[in-house]
Amino acid sequence: MKRLFLTATIAMAFAAGVTAQNVKATVHADKAGAKINKEIYGQFSEHLGSCIYGGLWVGENSQIPNINGYRKDVFEALKVLKVPVLRWPGGCFADDYHWMDGIGPKEKRPSLRNNNWGGTIEDNSFGTHEFLNLCEMLGCEPYISGNVGSGTVKEMAQWVEYMTSDGDTPMARLRRANGRDKAWHVKYFGIGNEAWGCGGNMTPEYYSDEFRKFNTYLRDYTGNKLYRIASGASDYDYNWTEVLMDKIGPRMQGVSLHYYTCSGWEGPKGSATKFNTDQYYWALGKCLEIEEVIKKHKAIMDEKDPEGKVGLLVDEWGTWWDEEPGTIAGHLYQQNALRDAFVAALSLNVFHKYTDRVKMANIAQIVNVLQSMILTDQEGTGHMVLTPTYHVFEMYTPFQEATYLPLDLESEVMAVSRGYYKEKKKALDEGYRPCPMLSASAAKTQDGSIVLAVTNVSLDKDQTIDFQLDGFNAKSVSGRILTSKKVDDYNDFQHPNVVAPKAFNDAQVKKGVVTVKIPAKSIIVLNIK
Repeated sequence: MKRLFLTATIAMAFAAGVTAQNVKATVHADKAGAKINKEIYGQFSEHLGSCIYGGLWVGENSQIPNINGYRKDVFEALKVLKVPVLRWPGGCFADDYHWMDGIGPKEKRPSLRNNNWGGTIEDNSFGTHEFLNLCEMLGCEPYISGNVGSGTVKEMAQWVEYMTSDGDTPMARLRRANGRDKAWHVKYFGIGNEAWGCGGNMTPEYYSDEFRKFNTYLRDYTGNKLYRIASGASDYDYNWTEVLMDKIGPRMQGVSLHYYTCSGWEGPKGSATKFNTDQYYWALGKCLEIEEVIKKHKAIMDEKDPEGKVGLLVDEWGTWWDEEPGTIAGHLYQQNALRDAFVAALSLNVFHKYTDRVKMANIAQIVNVLQSMILTDQEGTGHMVLTPTYHVFEMYTPFQEATYLPLDLESEVMAVSRGYYKEKKKALDEGYRPCPMLSASAAKTQDGSIVLAVTNVSLDKDQTIDFQLDGFNAKSVSGRILTSKKVDDYNDFQHPNVVAPKAFNDAQVKKGVVTVKIPAKSIIVLNIK
């Protein structure tokens, strides 16, 4: 990798051997932006590997402690995160899922083969009731992905009726016969998933017509108003967004966007825990490129929807590494190192910045799949571990529903190769991405304090930052830090607390300026009063 250091209007490069001055930063507390929607902290639960079975759900008769079939330890950990919205049943699985197979007495439900993810046979014991009841218990909004790819208009329309009608309608009567009298509240409804790929391999023009057809028959029952989400683009496909904005327009309230920090879809993606310095910085440069992707999709939406009525929902994002050795092929079970925590923090900082258009984000996925919050054992012994990414989401909970505050920050910016470094350490000749060493995000909470997140991704340089707070008289500061000895450190069942938050005591207030001494490879979240 060419370790180039760029100088830009927001960046300051330090010459080698020169003693660095304190980095200067300004939080514009007098220039409040949009509300940071709590749904940006959304989660994603697909019938994939052990996300559902063995992750969220073990069944009422399991010896693993459970609450009505839901794993007790996982449920309690998710309550701490204040999960605002949970997406289900997919993902690619959604367009192979027929909801009527997952209702009624469990012993009478037909089994199915998970054609997308390893060919696993599932017993359908986790269906509509189990998902929506879990959302009620967690206090979060359900986000249902409907089947356009292999389903019918009638099937989808009846599902909405089954979930949300409180009248004397056929599907409401069926729901009551299955033990649920009162309709659920279901706000978010996706009309298909990845229609450009596993959801039907459609063109944007064809999908737009399919959306309009399916959408016509989705009713708002008993005061329940659907927020209708179109199957949007994969990362750089700006034409997809343009066509949907033209042909669907105000018929949708949201359009999705999928973006993974991934080296590609062919061949090895690299290990989640065994990587070199070049691969580390490559991942951060790739994850930060989501800002340019959002800006370009947003520009299209701003032109065609200047009033901002259609939200952009990043409903799949995160890291995608190779499956852990010895795990089931197609189950996408991967470990989660401190590097993944940086991807989470940097991505969330970007989402905060564009919350005027980005109304939701759903990291993939909640348990045991890709960049998960939680890992459970694969042998059924009942062990659970919280990942570094979980700790980022927990530390960032004060940002939910807070008011975004713009800030200026100086930082070294490393130029990292766009090509992914394979085992032979050869980079593809694809140019370079900028990777700032520092990232920060600030917001004003409902109690009037400021929450400030600061990330130093440098592997070897500590930094001291002076934060000037315009329009805010800082009196005190407290916080926590997430770091570890090595950037490839992770938590496992034998060592569950290798990467975990600790109290942070290297921030102080003097004459209204908050000075932060942030170590290399660390994430801090401060509360300033």
